[in-house]
Amino acid sequence: MIPQEPTPGLPLSPANEAIAAPRAAEAFWSWADAAMFISFIFLCFFATSGAMYAIQAMGVLTLAVQLVLAQSLLYVLVIGALYVVISVRYRAPFWYSMGFRRGKGFWPAWVAGGVVLAVVLAVLGAVLRAPNIPLPFENLLRGRFAVVSLGFLVVLLGPFAEELVFRGFLMPLFMRSLGAVGGVLLAGALFGAMHAPEYRFAWQQVVLISAAGAAFGWARYRTHSTFPAVAMHAGFNGLQFVLFLAFHGAL
Repeated sequence: MIPQEPTPGLPLSPANEAIAAPRAAEAFWSWADAAMFISFIFLCFFATSGAMYAIQAMGVLTLAVQLVLAQSLLYVLVIGALYVVISVRYRAPFWYSMGFRRGKGFWPAWVAGGVVLAVVLAVLGAVLRAPNIPLPFENLLRGRFAVVSLGFLVVLLGPFAEELVFRGFLMPLFMRSLGAVGGVLLAGALFGAMHAPEYRFAWQQVVLISAAGAAFGWARYRTHSTFPAVAMHAGFNGLQFVLFLAFHGAL
């Protein structure tokens, strides 16, 4: 069933909210739609790579700005591809279908939860002896603009786009076929696999990122909303980014 977006300006009663929340978590899209979306992602990568080569050829932008522009373009294209699958194909309300709606809890609490999660996983990483692998942007933090633009990418845009895809689109589909636990864990595992190249496929880091993804998925499942997952992801990345800046003297 395709969920119907509530009439703008008319707040839902508690009873109607309780009914609407589970419906928004249901995936009316299919595995064929997921395959179509994945094929679109490859096209997005090719388009972004071409744009990146063109930007580099111009030689007027710093590497940090180039990275931010390329990654932002990729996120925009991926979101656009998902919009085609949901809104164009099904004529369904996009953001509501992806779970961007009122959920349970206070969003600053979910941000704090992401901060606590980052601390817990850092301790677990020490126990697992996870290797300290330099991140791709480590050598690009030169100047205030680079710090601000990379911070925007890492703390805001990245969590928003990634949660839209993994917890807004993929996880509800997985849950429909595998149940809540299976869906949350599979989406988390894919989330960890996506970040594996950044950490040179170190298994400890992949496990930790997968666990973080599962925690974001739990937030999505618990609240029937993608907003808490985004907030938790932003808090998680935010603490890591601030500590990274402090450690490298970029603050």
